[in-house]
Amino acid sequence: MMNSTKIKLYDLAASEDDRRPSPYCWRARLALLHKGLAFETMPWRFTEKETIAFSGQGRVPVIIDGEQVVYDSWAIAQYLEEKYPEYPSLFGGEVGKSLSRFVTNWVEVLLVPEIVRMIITDIYAHIHEKDKEYFRTTREKFFGATLEAIPHDRDQRVITFRQSLTPLRKTLQQQPFLSGETPAWADYVVFSTFQWSRSVSPFPLLETNDPVFSWRDRLLDAFDGEARKVLAYQS
Repeated sequence: MMNSTKIKLYDLAASEDDRRPSPYCWRARLALLHKGLAFETMPWRFTEKETIAFSGQGRVPVIIDGEQVVYDSWAIAQYLEEKYPEYPSLFGGEVGKSLSRFVTNWVEVLLVPEIVRMIITDIYAHIHEKDKEYFRTTREKFFGATLEAIPHDRDQRVITFRQSLTPLRKTLQQQPFLSGETPAWADYVVFSTFQWSRSVSPFPLLETNDPVFSWRDRLLDAFDGEARKVLAYQS
């Protein structure tokens, strides 16, 4: 049975409302789609902290489900799994949940830092004008360099990055999704990093003959092509 009231998902938007670049928000969105829950996305920008002040912090994704407020993509996934156990499982049980936590940590530690270095100026080019100063100041402080200095070697970095995907590639040569015959959280958390990149950057992270590229295409087509409906590049 569909949830009776729509869940609200506060989702980072770029300069256009329908360009959604946050990998963390994509995780939450795909979790909601997987569960088959009714929801609406609320476009949000970095400098609109007051809009989500009710959550007690200043980052998205944030969901409102009735009177329940949940933030952080992993916390949202756990909440949805526990609140709606009669809907398709994101993890497939406790063992799957533990493995999904590992995949999430792997993405956070290895994939996200590599990808951001290759596309950070593209992100900056697409974010809302009112967010640009905030984004530049916070990211340059974090990296200890100007935005323009960070991705200067991306043509070389992407070669190493593609090699690092070998475990994904070998898995996807044997099965259609990381989670098996159908996608689940492990797929969504990895896919969301590639969706983040294609949302803002024409730079190709994947070669078209790569099994990872074919897997990404299958997820772009999932849920009636939800991930294809937003503004993005074909990279």
